[in-house]
Amino acid sequence: MVERYAREQMKALWSTEAKYGAWLEVEKALVRGWNKLGLIPDSDCEKICANAKFDIARIDEIEAVTKHDLIAFTTSVAESLGEESRWFHYGITSSDCIDTAVALQMRDSLKLIMQGVRDLREVIKKKAYQHKDTLMVGRSHGIHGEPITFGLVCAVWYDEMGRHLYSLESALKLISVGQLSGAMGNLAHTPIELEELVCAELGLKPAPVSNQVIQRDRYARVITDLALLASSCEKIAVEIRHLQRTEVYEAEEFFEEGQKGSSAMPHKRNPVLSENITGLCRVIRGFALPAMENVALWHERDISHSSVERFILPDSFITTDFMLARLSSLLDKLLIYPKNMLKNLNLTGGLVFSQRVLLELPKKGISRENAYKIVQRNAMKVWQDLQEGKSALNERGESLYLQYLLSDSELLSAIGQEAIKECFDFGYYTKSVDCIFKRVFGEQPLVIH
Repeated sequence: MVERYAREQMKALWSTEAKYGAWLEVEKALVRGWNKLGLIPDSDCEKICANAKFDIARIDEIEAVTKHDLIAFTTSVAESLGEESRWFHYGITSSDCIDTAVALQMRDSLKLIMQGVRDLREVIKKKAYQHKDTLMVGRSHGIHGEPITFGLVCAVWYDEMGRHLYSLESALKLISVGQLSGAMGNLAHTPIELEELVCAELGLKPAPVSNQVIQRDRYARVITDLALLASSCEKIAVEIRHLQRTEVYEAEEFFEEGQKGSSAMPHKRNPVLSENITGLCRVIRGFALPAMENVALWHERDISHSSVERFILPDSFITTDFMLARLSSLLDKLLIYPKNMLKNLNLTGGLVFSQRVLLELPKKGISRENAYKIVQRNAMKVWQDLQEGKSALNERGESLYLQYLLSDSELLSAIGQEAIKECFDFGYYTKSVDCIFKRVFGEQPLVIH
């Protein structure tokens, strides 16, 4: 865990104190479960639940000798008790305690992540409605395609984050399981009623079947869901980085008072936050492969997964939490430049209307192949003019492409001058925006103040 990329609430869930605290919570629930089943006397149960505590320094001291962290933990706790300590950790194995405790940590962490996704969606939704009708050019392969709006760009992000939220809700159920099934998972030393009692008290469900560990496909599912979430967040960050390029300059990260962009070039205003998010997302995705490799353990279990999880579990959740908060803040303060968007939309001299013209010709009986030739040959003339540095618009504000189309006798005879001009209407491309927004955001529009 890198302190620079950690927020306090999530970091606290994965501290050494929190880890042992979760272990103790499981062990106390176990004691209460045995008490309900009649094994542990009331007085001993009360003493353990009231007095059991651990000392991290003492655990470290004991582990230096035992080379076993769970035994060091139980020994430290036993030192805080009297004769009743004989019931502490009774009938279960290390993984019963640890895996059930980790389920508590992941459950609480995943809830924070899910709230982070909800917060991010609200920021995106607000931006979408603010720029529902803000025209910009849509790009494929990085090349100008057709007119869209920035609101539609945001709507895509919002919808995608909804799918991630759905997946995380499913993962939350999948990971919220515990086990107290004993050394080989056969419930020989712990009755099934005990497992059900303890898990219910902890807010978990018992794994239907386990061996010595909770199966790691559950862990892998959660980590890969976080990796997929990171991929979508990186997609947003990369888009912002592209839009902030000097040649594009349609959007820009908010530049704080006193902020510096370069130690050498005082003019620089760089997309440092979205670049940082891109890097963090790469790291988060990097945890997915070891999580999947942890699924295949020897027989009922080995500990090849243990060292891996000491890295990937806290770091996956802590880094994802930080990244989500940073992305939400970035988007909330993101500066949008509609005039530059419109300028860039006109940059190719009207070529963005080519498909509209193309689709009019078959209506007049012209084959698609011939229609394509007519439209493309005029488009190639525009590309040639742009290569030579000619202006995309003439002194009357007419685009190069419109001029060439109006001079094409074959096209004029097919659809006429007015029909050609009608094809150069931005409103044609935004007519379905309201309907799309209803599908994405629901019937109730957001009121922007």
